[in-house]
Amino acid sequence: MSSPSMLLPFLAAAQADSPTVSAGDTAWVLISTALVLLMVPGLAFFYGGLVRTKSALNTMLMSLGALGVVTVQWVLFGYSLAFGPGSSWIGGFEWLGFAGVTGAPNPTYSALLPHLLFAAFQAMFAGITVALFSGAVIDRMRFVAYLAFGVIWTTIIYDPLAHWVWGDGGWLRKLGALDFAGGTVVHISAGTTAVVLALFLGPRRDFKRLPNVPHNVPFALLGAGLLWFGWFGFNAGSALAADGIAANALVTTHTAAASGMIAWLALELFKGGRATAVGAATGAVVGLVTITPAAGFVTPLSALLMGALAAPFSFAALHYRPKTRLDDTLDVFACHGVAGIMGAVLTGVFASKAVNPAGADGLLHGNPSLIGVQLLAVVATIAFAAVASVIILYALQAVMSLRVPVEVEVQGIDLAEHGEEAYHGGDLSDLTGRKTSLSDAVVLPATELGRVPRVA
Repeated sequence: MSSPSMLLPFLAAAQADSPTVSAGDTAWVLISTALVLLMVPGLAFFYGGLVRTKSALNTMLMSLGALGVVTVQWVLFGYSLAFGPGSSWIGGFEWLGFAGVTGAPNPTYSALLPHLLFAAFQAMFAGITVALFSGAVIDRMRFVAYLAFGVIWTTIIYDPLAHWVWGDGGWLRKLGALDFAGGTVVHISAGTTAVVLALFLGPRRDFKRLPNVPHNVPFALLGAGLLWFGWFGFNAGSALAADGIAANALVTTHTAAASGMIAWLALELFKGGRATAVGAATGAVVGLVTITPAAGFVTPLSALLMGALAAPFSFAALHYRPKTRLDDTLDVFACHGVAGIMGAVLTGVFASKAVNPAGADGLLHGNPSLIGVQLLAVVATIAFAAVASVIILYALQAVMSLRVPVEVEVQGIDLAEHGEEAYHGGDLSDLTGRKTSLSDAVVLPATELGRVPRVA
């Protein structure tokens, strides 16, 4: 029998022939993966604090539920469709069930990371994208219908988009479109889908009749802080290495968030004379969204300008939306769609190969054609996400109810959909003897009054 010492030369030779995993890079992306996951409960707190008490649990659970169902989809077939070998439009089935996705590196995506870690990192992006557009359907979409839509949406829309932009051979990638961490794939697609969902479901019964007052602003601030913290993994982790590009992405992420927040507060002061906590949180998120496609391609000074330039556009969209019949409850399109579009276009202006040789020079560095490529990516993302979302919704509507009944909207979606309440004993109804909160006194059309339960 051979002794262990006799096997050492053969083990050394085998290790020399196998791909090398960087311990430092692997540690950083492991942490980044956890940071992106933290963004999901961060989003849950951010969204949950901005809604009314009677829908707080449902709002928060939609974020966590999205992460759950999308993760299952990702392992079974989503990752293979998004990143597996295939055509320029979609990946193939080689990596179904993570078959062949092991601890060894895949040189196509990262020669120094375990392939399994890369797949896990990307899973977090898919999960939070579905969570983002939940903010457009507060109070009115059935939870099961939302989860079903999220799984189908990820398969039909997110997976192909990820392949177009990031996948080996993706057609937008081959054209030279830049999206460092998800401006098009995540934010523009989610913002576009939010508009489609809001239009398809229609407005809430009390839309424009009662104000949608945040029930817990500290929750929203906590959520924004968790998002800001987790975004370092989202953007800097997308360097897939613990290097100078990751450091640049971390700094640009922070500076864009800061400038977006300050610009938003300045706009509030100019418009209404007061700077609000919700405004500060919203401005920071807008800055984070704006820098996402550019984080590893622009300088910190450019990031400051990008956050400040994008904030007025999102601010204007957010304040214009209530004048329309679009009930995008938490203004997902204004914050993610508009800021994502601005970020993608401004990447074409500020990108520099001096920051990242693997990127491209933008308009300010002698290459105006990059703006055209970025605009093409924006238009393609919007068109594809909008049309495909409509098709998915019509298909789902044929087999299930998408919207809760009017009495559920009045009573509160938390109790009807989950049998739980966020708070017990703290509602004004306990003091008045009513079985519904004072905010439930909704003026309803006469045709629907007969279906509303009587209030004692």
